Amino acid sequence: MFMQNHNWKKLGQLFQVNNQNPYLCSHAANPLAVHLENDIFRIFYSGRNKENKSSIGYVDINIITQEIINYPKEPILVYGNENSFYSHGISIGNAFDVNDKTYILFMGWQYPKNEHWRGDVGRIELTDKIDMKVTPSSAFMGIDEEDKISLSYPFVMYHEGIYKMWYGSTITWDAGNNEMIHAIKYATSKDGENWQKHGVAIPYEIGIAQAFSKPSVIIENGIYHMWFSFREGTGKTYRIGYATSKNGIEWKRHDNYTGIDVSEEGWDSQMICYSFVFSHKENYYMLYNGNQNGKEGFGLTILKTN
Repeated sequence: MFMQNHNWKKLGQLFQVNNQNPYLCSHAANPLAVHLENDIFRIFYSGRNKENKSSIGYVDINIITQEIINYPKEPILVYGNENSFYSHGISIGNAFDVNDKTYILFMGWQYPKNEHWRGDVGRIELTDKIDMKVTPSSAFMGIDEEDKISLSYPFVMYHEGIYKMWYGSTITWDAGNNEMIHAIKYATSKDGENWQKHGVAIPYEIGIAQAFSKPSVIIENGIYHMWFSFREGTGKTYRIGYATSKNGIEWKRHDNYTGIDVSEEGWDSQMICYSFVFSHKENYYMLYNGNQNGKEGFGLTILKTN
């Protein structure tokens, strides 16, 4: 189904933030769709307070009619205390199952005093598609000899008898062009708990594609397909990129074949980012954020092939 000339047809802004709750008064970033029933999906997102600290909210939407079924205004999980690894926010990845439990890995934001901000990976247990708790209470995956600076949003899937993870790792805060190198790396696990890291997965190029985040992966006909956010390092805002792989380890970027770009005007005219690709009724859909990293909400697209 996926070809180099595939494209995404925009179906419009699916959700616009309209909330006076102090935890979720702006942004609906990192949308994650979890199927409830029929055409209804629960879409979790990271909303922010006035200090830009992010907590988790959700909205239930009929994907076909784009009708909002349920829009709770209260967060279901808030950022941690000042001594926690997610003291300044929670940015969610995707949902996956391990031993009959559903987990969501997330980037926990920290702003250590007199230091650069950084992230570690935390784990949320999702129960009954509505209750969330951080488990363990410490970072699930922290910085180490392989990843010495900062980590970000992982994507996990179970395939070929093992768990596979693609996650973000900072190599340097400044590559000499006032932009960081933040690469997507690869790791595997037999049990979903203990991970072996395998290094950089998506090749990066200074001034072309050097700051990556939020991978979203599917496998079709033996080929891995990944969408991700990236910045060039030229001052240009996030765009959505696309790459393919035959084994999930070695990837090729297709810079000219992403199939989606900013609109001429409106809520996604300056930036597109934080994509999440999922299937429903033989179609593939993409949730994504627009201007200011999702400040105004998220949109929906459907895959079209020429």
